[in-house]
Amino acid sequence: MREPGHHTTHLIELKGVAKVFGIGPAEVRALSDVDLSIDEGEFIAIMGPSGSGKSTAMNIIGCLDLPTEGNYLFKGMDVAALSRNQRALLRRHFLGFVFQGFNLLARNTAIENVELPLIYRGMAKKERRVLSKQALAQVGLEDRAEHTPGELSGGQQQRVAIARAIVTKPSVLLADEPTGNVDSKTGQEIMELLASLNRDHNITIIMVTHEPDMADYADRLVRFVDGKVETDVRKKEPA
Repeated sequence: MREPGHHTTHLIELKGVAKVFGIGPAEVRALSDVDLSIDEGEFIAIMGPSGSGKSTAMNIIGCLDLPTEGNYLFKGMDVAALSRNQRALLRRHFLGFVFQGFNLLARNTAIENVELPLIYRGMAKKERRVLSKQALAQVGLEDRAEHTPGELSGGQQQRVAIARAIVTKPSVLLADEPTGNVDSKTGQEIMELLASLNRDHNITIIMVTHEPDMADYADRLVRFVDGKVETDVRKKEPA
């Protein structure tokens, strides 16, 4: 019998995960025997030198790639057992992505950029508008809805990208170097925003960063070295 309030299923679980690229002499082990469990509502920073496997781990968690060995469980489901279409649906409904390069459509307004994931879901325009306005309000940009990326600062563009990532109300936000293209003051503002989304909306955040001061915003720090988890430190226990 389960104890009350005791969750046996982690949101995300990597069990003995390895990822091998190439074959024979060209073989590269990007990940080797990685065990990692992430629970709902955590804010995790992933660090490590270039080539340490952190990006590969993020791609597997984001269902953009599959492990060569081991298992990746999302809400207890083995992702490798899903079809390509099912994995796409999992990405679309549960995961939000934020990249270093913003990846916004230059000719579209902020609100049109935010609406994109909802268009993929086949949502009616009126409903899309309402949700997109809410998402822009959450990132403090409701007054910039009709501006194109070229009319916005780097920090504002990244906020639009975050609004686009959260408009679908994902369980998990995957952020790859989200402050890599902005100055340090703007970077802190972006991190404050991510921390508030984690705190106030219980969005699980997994962020790759090489900046220790940005990693400080997370409550858990996982460090990859040579394709393995070298350290996994919780700064404060999840509530």
